Amino acid sequence: MDTLETRELRYFTAVAEELHFGRAAERLGMAQPPLSRAIQQLERRLGVSLLKRNRRGVSLTGAGEVLLQEGRAALDAITAAARRTRRAGGADRPGEPRHRLVLAVKAAAFHELLQKLLDAYAAEPDAAEVEVLPSGTCEQEEMLRDGRADVALMHAPFNSLAGFDSEELMTEGQIAILPAGHPLAAHKTLSLADVSDIPDLPLARWSRHGTYPPGPGPEIHDQTQLAQLIALGRTVAVFPDSARAWLWAEHAAVPLTDAPPVVTHIAWPAHSRSLALAGLIRTATQL
Repeated sequence: MDTLETRELRYFTAVAEELHFGRAAERLGMAQPPLSRAIQQLERRLGVSLLKRNRRGVSLTGAGEVLLQEGRAALDAITAAARRTRRAGGADRPGEPRHRLVLAVKAAAFHELLQKLLDAYAAEPDAAEVEVLPSGTCEQEEMLRDGRADVALMHAPFNSLAGFDSEELMTEGQIAILPAGHPLAAHKTLSLADVSDIPDLPLARWSRHGTYPPGPGPEIHDQTQLAQLIALGRTVAVFPDSARAWLWAEHAAVPLTDAPPVVTHIAWPAHSRSLALAGLIRTATQL
């Protein structure tokens, strides 16, 4: 059979991500034996082995890796359908806005562009209510895929636009943000090499899809934490030039001569047929 149940996908995804039946069962709030039986039944139905089981533990087969990738996308699509349906249903309740769009943006990024977009769109006839949803680095992709957001402002090359429709809005350079009293803060320009290996001032590390890259720099959870650590002389960060809008007096911004340009896109699910969303995109491209 070629059909899969949502329950089966959730069970398999938990095991594939944990690579441990006990932890997966605990995560799912169920006993381990029925979980093991469900995975075995799924393998029989599909006619393939999804997991390699041995004394060392559990690992994915090639087929298992495919199902994990496809299953995640399918579960995201199901969740997105439910969330967007609830938002659309709000228009049927008295006192609720006729239309509502959720716009995901990276926290503290591109204030000027965002404000221009919101003001211009609000002036359009029949404009929908726009809820701005601040997010961490690279979280906008997940928010679009799982329905927490309808549209997002995203940075290339840091954000992946795969699977989305998008329009370019602006291009800018990058800057190093350092403690104002650091010797490098007095330079007119710097290179990526200059800021990648500063003694006692390691590069900040942001989570990407739930994991942090290796390195000695602090793990950053939000922009306020980063701002404080830079001001205290504990880290340095690389940001688009528009980040100057949130700098403190204790910070210094120095242009990077060899950093690739950052392109801001407005992105949305490729299958969207929302007229309200189309209006917001049209406004964005006319700024």
